[in-house]
Amino acid sequence: MAEVIYILCFLSALAAAILLLRSYVKTRHRMLLWTGLGFVFLCGNNLLLIIDLMVVPGISLVLVRHAATLAGATLLVFGLTWDSD
Repeated sequence: MAEVIYILCFLSALAAAILLLRSYVKTRHRMLLWTGLGFVFLCGNNLLLIIDLMVVPGISLVLVRHAATLAGATLLVFGLTWDSD
């Protein structure tokens, strides 16, 4: 059951990233860009979680996953502070 939840989290982060970046292309609001890029990294984190726990359970990708999460959160905070109007 945990695998299904990991895949659903990946798909929801991917959908959010696609929708946000597609909306950015249409409107050119920079907040959508930063949020979309943040969700790209969060989607990458979920993909790395799936790979880490289901594909190659013998190899730990914890540091890479945390780096992706940190990059995503940094982009979200940067976009929020930089483009807050």
